Amino acid sequence: MSLKLKNIIISTLLFFTILPASTFAFGIEEFDKSINEFIKPFTSLYSNIVFTAIPINGQQLPLIVLWLAAGSLFCTFYFKFINIRGFKTALKIVRGDYSDKKNAGEVTHFQALSAALSGTVGLGNIGGVAVAITLGGPGATVWMILVGLFGMSAKFAECTLGVKYRVVHDDGTVSGGPMYYLSRGFAEKGMPKLGMSLAVLFSFCCVFASFGGGNIFQISQAVEQFQIVTAGQTDFFFNYRWMFGLGIAILVGLVIIGGIRSIANVTSKLVPLMCILYITTALTILFGLYDRVPAAFMAILNGALTPEAGYGGLIGVMIQGMRRATFSNEAGIGSAPIAHAAVKTNEPATEGLVSLLEPFIDTVVICTITALVIVVTGVYQEGTGLSGVKLTSEAFASIYAWFPYLLAIAVMLFAFSTMITWSYYGIKSWTFLFGKSKSMEITYKLLFCSATVFGSTMSLTEVVNFSDAANFSMAIPNLVGVFILAPVVGQCLASFMEKIKTGEIKSNREKESF
Repeated sequence: MSLKLKNIIISTLLFFTILPASTFAFGIEEFDKSINEFIKPFTSLYSNIVFTAIPINGQQLPLIVLWLAAGSLFCTFYFKFINIRGFKTALKIVRGDYSDKKNAGEVTHFQALSAALSGTVGLGNIGGVAVAITLGGPGATVWMILVGLFGMSAKFAECTLGVKYRVVHDDGTVSGGPMYYLSRGFAEKGMPKLGMSLAVLFSFCCVFASFGGGNIFQISQAVEQFQIVTAGQTDFFFNYRWMFGLGIAILVGLVIIGGIRSIANVTSKLVPLMCILYITTALTILFGLYDRVPAAFMAILNGALTPEAGYGGLIGVMIQGMRRATFSNEAGIGSAPIAHAAVKTNEPATEGLVSLLEPFIDTVVICTITALVIVVTGVYQEGTGLSGVKLTSEAFASIYAWFPYLLAIAVMLFAFSTMITWSYYGIKSWTFLFGKSKSMEITYKLLFCSATVFGSTMSLTEVVNFSDAANFSMAIPNLVGVFILAPVVGQCLASFMEKIKTGEIKSNREKESF
């Protein structure tokens, strides 16, 4: 280990040892307040710019929502409803029909999908749906599904570009994502300066988002759920939040130190477990209340057809959901292409097709099941004043008193998987800005794990607000790239489909039959 690297590690460790001590010496609440007040002017300005809104019928609709909607609609029509016609091929690719271990890359199609899903499936699915229903009624679910369906096309485009313009390093590791297709793709178009400027903007936003929404918000929500289920039984999660954060930070560190291969190995097991655990519980409730399910579907459909409920649903999903990650599939944001770029393939369109399954699983399946549970149990009508994850927890608990304990475990798993995936997004953006070296990677990982400890002890509202703004800021340069490079995506798709048609690319199942 070089002297420079040792100094970086020692300095970072000392900084994050002294700082936590100071928080306990002067009081956590006072420390939180000081940080919030210090950064509030900047974060408020930045957030106001990103979420600039226009009034519609007395409601405020942020322009960033229109930008994301425009990206999804454009991709759906430009690629001739690839979200529908490419679905069957996507399933074949995920199960390995067109995989070749000799191709460049680090992970399989399934592992890449799991890694990306681990960054999106989470609290937005559990609590965000409740926010949408609280604001727009059951009809909000229809708007939520539509957002997911159109988002599949945007995800296809950006992830195809992520593989097309990725960089395969000498050691076999891969770097990809919007910063690479913006810089390299725009250079091909004769706009290198514009492309690099957009790539740098995206990378800075992604780094900030990884520390905030991808870390601090996740760990704080996990701790709070454990406080809910242990209230009156133990004060551990109230008095020793930092110890919980430290434990998670150690686990996160052990995983992310191995890079995308390690992350993919964990998420490929963890994501299916999370989904099965959550969906099984939800389906058990729906089967137990099967007589109410038809009425729930009618309430959802009827609610979507009334202007008031429909518009309320739109606002609930696309505005409130956006601020609290309800727009959980992140289609158009540009985060997922970073994970998908590491896949083993020589055909960029294969991973684009795989990625369109992500919004379907995340939004159309999991969010819809959550909505059905909330509607059939009727808790949203009881005037409890609950919203978000607390309303979802109450809906499940109305049938199973023990569910809040299961939810605490689910939230922890969701938070953990989201954190390790966002650490990968952050480190790829970090090394794009500051260079790919061991010292830079270790510095980022130390900062990220330290933020986990702080996030468990603090309620840094302004940090989370800033991370929300940074997260959706990523969509601005990313979608500019998608719009301009859309013809490249079309060429990749046409080339792949032609090779299948002519037999140049054969399914592994066909090969086995010979």
